[in-house]
Amino acid sequence: MYSLSEGLRILIGEEALFEEEPKVYCTETTPSLTLRANLLQDTMAFYTFTLVRRGWLTIDYNNQKFTLTKNDLYPYAPGMPLRIIAASPNYRGICLLADETFTLRSSNMHNAIRAAYFPLVELTEPKLQLNSDDAAHLSDLMQLAIHYLTAPHPQRDESLRLLYNLFLNDLTATQERSISQHRFPKRVEEIYLDFLRLLSQNYAEHRDIAFYAAELSITTTYLSRIVRQVSSRTVMEYIDQMLLMEASWLLQTTTLSVSQIADRLHFAETASFARFFRRMKGCTPKEYRNIHAATNLYDNRIATD
Repeated sequence: MYSLSEGLRILIGEEALFEEEPKVYCTETTPSLTLRANLLQDTMAFYTFTLVRRGWLTIDYNNQKFTLTKNDLYPYAPGMPLRIIAASPNYRGICLLADETFTLRSSNMHNAIRAAYFPLVELTEPKLQLNSDDAAHLSDLMQLAIHYLTAPHPQRDESLRLLYNLFLNDLTATQERSISQHRFPKRVEEIYLDFLRLLSQNYAEHRDIAFYAAELSITTTYLSRIVRQVSSRTVMEYIDQMLLMEASWLLQTTTLSVSQIADRLHFAETASFARFFRRMKGCTPKEYRNIHAATNLYDNRIATD
């Protein structure tokens, strides 16, 4: 899947060149930049937290539409079926992005996963409505991240890491204040979040529910029940979504043959991978690769006009 630096080059352009691979990034967003994020749908290997500061934004999450307005915050984690549908001409937001591998290896990993999925778990929708004080505070932290990114600083990377952790800590605290009673017992939430952590690291090699249940020391039936209860999605839907992301990225960015991609993703045969991809995307892997190649040529032509 696209790393943070690769994704930024697609979103922002070739000017997004970095001496070192960025782990944390923050930027103010406009309608065009926000809608451009759809180019990375199903292929982003980074977390994002977007705060609406003005105007409105409509998103599609799992075939349901949601409209966000001022002080609404929506998170994204790899594997979420989320797409931007429309933005008002006066839409302005601010977005904090963090590399997935960096996030999952950090000491604050649990807070990152919880912050990304909290609205879905506790509020059953992919957004959180903040009060004006909390929105202003989180916006200030994000603006400070932009400052460290744009101004020379000898400890920039460490400062951004600390800011990211502070943002996650304060966001999770804000989230907790937004509810009077949890929808699920703490143990159920922990199992669900631990499943998501395991999934992001093992989806290519382990496509069976039994593996994840064994790693969590619970039965497959109990894991299936928890995931569906919390998210209204099945374990296999999560696994398939992650596989689709990796397959889409490989088709977009490599010259590997379809059979090589099938082998890399541990499909028993090329035909089964092709059937899987067609079921998920509505086209064959070859058709998807050709469509994406044509789209890239069109985008590059626009960029140079």
